[in-house]
Amino acid sequence: MTYEQAAAYIEEVPKFTKKNKPEHTKELLRRLGNPEEKYRVVHVAGTNGKGSVCAFLSSILEKAGYQTGLFISPHLVKINERFQINRQEITDEEFLTAFNKVKAAIDSMMADGLPHATYFELLFAMGVTVFADRGIDILVMETGLGGRLDATNTVAHPDACVITSISLDHMEYLGNTVAEIAGEKAGIIKEGVPVIYDAHDREAAAVIEEKARQMHAPAIPFYPQMAEIVSRSNEGIDFVLNNTCFDYKNVHVPFLADYQVANSSLALMAAKVLDQDKKMRTADMLEAVARTSWEGRMEMILPGVVLDGAHNADGVEQFLQTVKYVQKTQKVNLLFAAVADKEYEQMIRRIASEGNFESIVVTSIGGYRAVPAEEFARLFRENTTSEIIVVEDVREAFRKAMNLRDPEGILFCVGSLYLVGEIKAEAAGQQVMGH
Repeated sequence: MTYEQAAAYIEEVPKFTKKNKPEHTKELLRRLGNPEEKYRVVHVAGTNGKGSVCAFLSSILEKAGYQTGLFISPHLVKINERFQINRQEITDEEFLTAFNKVKAAIDSMMADGLPHATYFELLFAMGVTVFADRGIDILVMETGLGGRLDATNTVAHPDACVITSISLDHMEYLGNTVAEIAGEKAGIIKEGVPVIYDAHDREAAAVIEEKARQMHAPAIPFYPQMAEIVSRSNEGIDFVLNNTCFDYKNVHVPFLADYQVANSSLALMAAKVLDQDKKMRTADMLEAVARTSWEGRMEMILPGVVLDGAHNADGVEQFLQTVKYVQKTQKVNLLFAAVADKEYEQMIRRIASEGNFESIVVTSIGGYRAVPAEEFARLFRENTTSEIIVVEDVREAFRKAMNLRDPEGILFCVGSLYLVGEIKAEAAGQQVMGH
């Protein structure tokens, strides 16, 4: 089987599988020789910020000299992005080798009457296999959905757990309240394993703290008052971090959004917890944070063009905070698309009522989950007087939005990580062509 055939097979998996219990994933890992036990693991869950914390933490660990694996989702352009070693995605050859190993294990399970692995199970099994084959030192691993029943939660002995900010998202799976969702995320906490967590929401924090108490796990909170922002610019945010892990340290985070203050702080605190031998220099940790890049999260891909995969209520609130700051000095335009299983009506009403955009281009994204761009346009027109332009094709929509952007202003591309992926591919083409 070729790489292209393997990737195509994986994309077909959701059409013929359904959710499996964790025991199924454990059996798959057992048949692979339990590759997840061959290195240290940090497990990261939360509603927003998981990927950013993973990116910051992997940068810190790499700077400290560790061969660092990174397992994330979703991918934006190519499926290999989900498996990175020292922030480099794996090769097509490594991907295919891992796929063949996992596919053989799945086939043996099916021959014994067990169901096929789900899409995420298959990718998780491929990831832990690749990382074992490469002999990494430590894996930074992001949950797929929730925590308690997630395939990643079959890793029995992580060195640390991190829980980022928690808000309402995926309520059809995780619960209708912040406390219920926090309970699902807190399901990653293991017996005696330290948990570093965002404690800004007291309801969520109380659930995490109680679970940590039950599991005899050291609970290490991050409160907003531990970080004082001292300056902002288009280059990022400077803040002072002061808690039991860091004593009035100046931190530069190279992103526009305030929420990256909490995410970078969680990563720094987790690194301190991992560094039991005191081998990491604080200065190196801070330098690694300052140099971290993270695709699709307030990422400036071209001068004046920012991508942000804000795709739920909390993500939208954080996005709007950034927009309000930028609008004090620059004109702002918007390119928007979302997929059908997100609460896009509420997203649009909030964005339209709070943001002051020169123009709004709407487009359609997401294959079978796509929503017609005209539906987005209707909702925006009901809630704002900004000019609304409908362009069904994503890449044409990006070109149109670019043309509308003030030369000194900012174009925000928001609403879905799938939109981010399409635009990154188009922007890469523009850079190659010199546009």
